[in-house]
Amino acid sequence: MDRRAAKELLHIEGWLDRVDEIAQRGRDAYLADDLLQEAGDSLMMKLGEAANRLARLGVLAPDGVEWALAVANRNFIIHQYDRVNRSMTWLTLAVDLPRWRASLAPVFADAAAAIAGDGA
Repeated sequence: MDRRAAKELLHIEGWLDRVDEIAQRGRDAYLADDLLQEAGDSLMMKLGEAANRLARLGVLAPDGVEWALAVANRNFIIHQYDRVNRSMTWLTLAVDLPRWRASLAPVFADAAAAIAGDGA
């Protein structure tokens, strides 16, 4: 695996850990906390940027993951921030992104092995 792709994938894995932390607090806590919402936005923007980089590197998304959808979500949050629907961002954080983790798990393992194998 390309080292750049491996690094992006490991970033995604770490960000998905943070997404899990937000989701574990629950919907009501998320909807009541502006800072938690901003944290979720930041994570989704980073995930979208990493997805864009992976797509440019030619890394195919596994079943259940759509790089283009993550990029579109990133762009919407950045450019249409005044139209963000918090119920929708909650669903992304609590439902869609945990599915990403499951789909990407084998790829994360390959990425970790690639980084470990090159001594970086």
